[in-house]
Amino acid sequence: MRSMTNLKHPPRFALASPAAANPVVLSAQPDCRIELYVLAEDIIRVLVLPHGDTRGPRTWAIAPGTDDVPLEGRERRDLSGFTPPPFTVLEEAGHVVIETARVRVSVALDGGVCAWDILHEGAWQRVMNDRKTQAYNFGWWDERVYHYVERGRDEIYVGLGERAGSLDRAQQSYEMRNIDAMGYSARSTDPLYKHIPFYVTWQPQSSTGFGLFYDTLADCRFDMGRELDNYHGHYRHFIAEHGDLDYYFIASAGSPLNAVRRFTWLTGRPAWMPKWGLGYSGSTMSYTDAPNAQQQMGEFIERCREHDVLCDSFHLSSGYTSIGPKRYVFNWNHEKFPDIEGFVQSYLDYGVRLCANIKPCLLQDHPRFDEVANAGLLINAPDGEPTWVQFWDEVGAYLDFTNPATIDWWKARVKDALLQYGIASTWNDNNEFEIWTPHAIAHGFGKPYPAHQAKVLQTQLMMRASRDAQREHAPGTRPFLVSRSGGVGMHRYVQTWSGDNYTSWETLRFNLKMGLGLAMSGVSNSGHDIGGFSGPAPEPELFARWVAFGIFLPRFSIHSWNDDGSVNEPWMHPEVTRHVADLIKLRYRLIPYLYELLWQSHSAYEPVLRPLFAEFPHDPRCLADGDDMMLGSSLLVAPVVDAGQSTRDVYLPAGSRWVSYWSGEAFDGGQTVTLPAPFERPVFLLREGSVVPLNVAEQHFGRPADERAFIAVPYAGAGSAQGGCIEDDGESEAWRDGEQGRWNVTLSGTGAADTDAGTLRIAIEAPRWTAGHAQERVRVFVPQHETRAIVCESGTLEADQIADGWRCLTIALAH
Repeated sequence: MRSMTNLKHPPRFALASPAAANPVVLSAQPDCRIELYVLAEDIIRVLVLPHGDTRGPRTWAIAPGTDDVPLEGRERRDLSGFTPPPFTVLEEAGHVVIETARVRVSVALDGGVCAWDILHEGAWQRVMNDRKTQAYNFGWWDERVYHYVERGRDEIYVGLGERAGSLDRAQQSYEMRNIDAMGYSARSTDPLYKHIPFYVTWQPQSSTGFGLFYDTLADCRFDMGRELDNYHGHYRHFIAEHGDLDYYFIASAGSPLNAVRRFTWLTGRPAWMPKWGLGYSGSTMSYTDAPNAQQQMGEFIERCREHDVLCDSFHLSSGYTSIGPKRYVFNWNHEKFPDIEGFVQSYLDYGVRLCANIKPCLLQDHPRFDEVANAGLLINAPDGEPTWVQFWDEVGAYLDFTNPATIDWWKARVKDALLQYGIASTWNDNNEFEIWTPHAIAHGFGKPYPAHQAKVLQTQLMMRASRDAQREHAPGTRPFLVSRSGGVGMHRYVQTWSGDNYTSWETLRFNLKMGLGLAMSGVSNSGHDIGGFSGPAPEPELFARWVAFGIFLPRFSIHSWNDDGSVNEPWMHPEVTRHVADLIKLRYRLIPYLYELLWQSHSAYEPVLRPLFAEFPHDPRCLADGDDMMLGSSLLVAPVVDAGQSTRDVYLPAGSRWVSYWSGEAFDGGQTVTLPAPFERPVFLLREGSVVPLNVAEQHFGRPADERAFIAVPYAGAGSAQGGCIEDDGESEAWRDGEQGRWNVTLSGTGAADTDAGTLRIAIEAPRWTAGHAQERVRVFVPQHETRAIVCESGTLEADQIADGWRCLTIALAH
């Protein structure tokens, strides 16, 4: 590689591409090159090539509006999926200026330093400047990748995936180097499990911002203003260990959510998973580690029946694969599980699916190790020997998923070891691929390269292979799978969680922020191990509060490996068992809303969880790093995250009225209210103008039932509250052929000056799809203080009753 060290000055660029070319190319001696791709009105990509050509592999991240990328990756300069907009290119005053209808970037010909403006409220506003001194690595340092950007003191940085600490990343530094951080501190541990080099910068004073995505598979570091060097002013920076500086600028005027939506679109459509994936999922290490594992697993079903705890799935920990004290992926311990088919069927009889743990590393004494090694399916050293790594209590070697033969082997094992027995899904675990030696070689789809340069790619391809195995085994069924580790694009395949957290009140508080950081990074289908995975068993109060928070997340699993050998189970503390069972039933009452939010994530790239400042960017009090969150745009959730509390202070964002779910009491926004917070009644409020779907059927373990109803907060005066939900069979792929419908509900109120003042008109459009079951009546709940006369435009009002602070309207639908 040509050296550019000891430069006195940055390179001088010249416009090298013809008019209207895309990309716009700037070149300089000796072979420096910058390519700028205009991909959309709000997205421009910058590829900085100090040596004139790319060094990194293909991309597996960029999948604009599509379900996936080619297995072997997408060519870096491939523009398919994009519809480039009209744009202008002007050369003036030592700069090249590229302008779309929404973004303008000015590139200084001296050094390639960029300045970015976005159009907001009819005026161009400067939102980002590269640092004027050595913004890029044109031979100033080593062969790593650098990008330095000026930092504004009032800026907020949110994203970077799953990070510990505050939601606002300002003044901190973070390393992306996926590791198994069991028992981590949710306040301070770094690095963690995921590699998502994307964040949103928000500038509250101007209500403008942008997203930056660095398309790299390398271990990398983000410094968000923690570092200070007097020679360069205030800055933040990105450093990657290898590859190219290849970044995407995404404009986000008006709301930081715009950048999140566009980044999610850019990196692929989130998976539409089966509805049962939203139910409670049991799990613990203890059951499958026990010598009588099948019996203990049966006792879980009996306890669910005894306590009437609703449950849809169980995560089968890796003890089912054991030989002695060690674990061997795809091996069944027949002493623990003497009747695999009977065991799986005993769960399915109650509607509980099994999600089996699988790991990508074969221990050196694995029964199939020689078979795999001889077939060349492992990550190897240059001499062809396996690259040995530490894995659990033994040395082993990782499978190489950049080898198509490995993918075929993996899919075959998923099918014959798991799916053929009726196991419904895969739990892709311990898949951080901790390869540190530079000598390990990956197959690279026929183009070998150092394996440590694309560890996160191995993780992505593992989960994709598991997904594809499930599709091939049951092509008419939506795959459901989970993964602990991952990177950009993981939302196309899996549900995820925040790894092996530590049991403490601090973890409860900071896991909330972790989930918000993931959602603001394009990964919405997530949750946490309820009660804490590692450390002491949670005391009754902490356990109940954790459940009361967890029921609002897309993933709801109680999982543990407690130091004292105890098990986190809904009935672990008799004094709160009834509360926990009731909270789980409340979660099932809310599943239609959660299912709708995941549909909006899939179809419109909407984040499911939202920080208050992102939903209410014009309310300065929402900028505080609190312990609340929005669930979609309709529900404000305020969990109790401190011990000994019986009430909860909640700030209600300005500009809306808010109504307590439990009492129907209304509150004006822009104030802090104190609400009662008993264990079984977590604090959450509905936003004015919202219509939220519910399942109001009486449900019991093993006897699912479904009846759609809606809870709504009409506007006090004129205006229309709108909402609804998607309906399908919840599990099959028939929705792709139109076997799907929607409820659409509108409540239109009139103001005092209108001719029909005092009227609330309700219009309900019921779903029509061939596999659906028509519902003749539907209940709509409005706050008790709603006293306007009701006019049903799509049915007949049969009953109008008051209960628990809500006015329940029963409407017979007109068909």
